Amino acid sequence: MIEEIRDLTTRAGAMETFLVRPDRHGPHPVVFLLMDAPGIREELYDMARRLCSVGYYVVLPNLYYRAGRDTKYGPDVTTKGSPEQARMRAVRTKMSIPPVMQDFADMLAFVDSQPEAKAGMVGTHGYCMSGPYSLAAAARYPDRVAAAASFYGTWLVSENQESPHLNLGRARGELYIACAEHDDLAPLPMVAELKELFDKSGNSGELEMYSEVHHGFAFPQRWCYDKAAAERHWERLIALYRRRLG
Repeated sequence: MIEEIRDLTTRAGAMETFLVRPDRHGPHPVVFLLMDAPGIREELYDMARRLCSVGYYVVLPNLYYRAGRDTKYGPDVTTKGSPEQARMRAVRTKMSIPPVMQDFADMLAFVDSQPEAKAGMVGTHGYCMSGPYSLAAAARYPDRVAAAASFYGTWLVSENQESPHLNLGRARGELYIACAEHDDLAPLPMVAELKELFDKSGNSGELEMYSEVHHGFAFPQRWCYDKAAAERHWERLIALYRRRLG
């Protein structure tokens, strides 16, 4: 595989982005991997490489780029009360959906200029804070997003502008929403409300509850990592992309 870290030009500045693609038989379908709150790290690079290994051109942007270059955090970023977590949260709490949708448009323009990237429809999936971003992209760009997934997405029903629950019916691509049974950032009553709205939307996809696991279960370096659930998440994601992107 071929990988690089590159600054993508957006309307807000230079967005550091990890790109990885197979070294043969291109062009390849494009998928966007949108980071969780702890931010860009080797663990996410490895997840991008796994998707590349089954045939995708993977784009992993640092969505915190508006706050500057110093937006990669140490391993204790997930430790409650740590200085690194406080530093991350100072950036995270200023995030909102509309600027990320602007970034998504700029990323689409970038991949459209790359000969190694297959033209046309793309896929996107997000973890934690980026679950809403991925679903919002499917609604904002229905002519481009063929598949969108959210894994333990936070506050999928909210008062935020472009909250995913408001626009489920606008997405023409297939949606997959995975929720963890134990998740303070997506409580079970919220999931039940979202499920009702999802069923009414008519989307061909699925909202699936992962029983007996916690928020963050797909990340191998997290205390709550659950191998069986993590592998199921890969199975569901790759199958979704195979169906919709090839």
